[in-house]
Amino acid sequence: MRLDLRHLISGDRQANRVVPPSGVTAHLTIFAAAAMAFLAVFAMAMSLAAGRLAARWGDELAQSSTIRVVAPADQIAAQTQAALGILETTAGVAFARALDEAEQRALLAPWFGAELDLQALPVPQLIEMIEEDEGFDAAGLRLRLAAEVPGAFLDDHSRWRAPLVEAAGRLRLLGWISALLLGASVAAIVTLAARAALAANAQVISVLRLVGATDRYIAQAFIRRFSLRAFGGATIGVLCAMIAVAILPGASEAAGLLTGLSFQGWHWVLPLFIPPLCALVAFLATGVAARRTLGKLT
Repeated sequence: MRLDLRHLISGDRQANRVVPPSGVTAHLTIFAAAAMAFLAVFAMAMSLAAGRLAARWGDELAQSSTIRVVAPADQIAAQTQAALGILETTAGVAFARALDEAEQRALLAPWFGAELDLQALPVPQLIEMIEEDEGFDAAGLRLRLAAEVPGAFLDDHSRWRAPLVEAAGRLRLLGWISALLLGASVAAIVTLAARAALAANAQVISVLRLVGATDRYIAQAFIRRFSLRAFGGATIGVLCAMIAVAILPGASEAAGLLTGLSFQGWHWVLPLFIPPLCALVAFLATGVAARRTLGKLT
């Protein structure tokens, strides 16, 4: 493999003539590498964007909690004040306030409409709570609320955070699986193209053997040509995909993932690793295909 890599970098003009410079196999290899690299960039961008969105949602939920006060209409105000008094003396709570009627109506508007009359429904009073960086003792706060404010229930949003973290992990795993499948597709297409090129040049290979060319010499010529084709095609695909990603709409809080499909910061460097990886896949696949096919052309 070290000899093949050295030959791939240095090249040999005489050996390059063994492989046809154009034709169906050349176009197929370049197109396949470009298409797979294009899709790989978008799979990478979607995986990173989904991870950022889930992380943002998780962080927002991690720093906030909600207390729901359920009580008769004549007692709900008193219990709300009692719950706020408990929160003022709770370590780790940075801020707490009761949502007003307009805010609660806005929360219910997607389901009941904007003209909802809260007086006609037994809607609990919601208290928004922002915790400090070190957090608070949720179990202890629940015990205090149960003892002093029986109608107050704490929701620390842990049941909402867990699915987001799990979804982010699965999306990242899906991105890796997609990359592996795309790499396997490139390897399969390059292998078929290399075998077709070798079979089409069987007479040329026979003549080269008669004049003293070794199978290693012939294989290196095919490996170099197909690796460079894969690298060039992948480079074209990556550049087109990066341009397409760059012109997509910017991130929006309302649209979430749909408008956040982009790279941020140093993540723009990641797609640049795809062409060398694609060339490496072609290098390995062509090497295996060339040696097996040359062994049969005796």
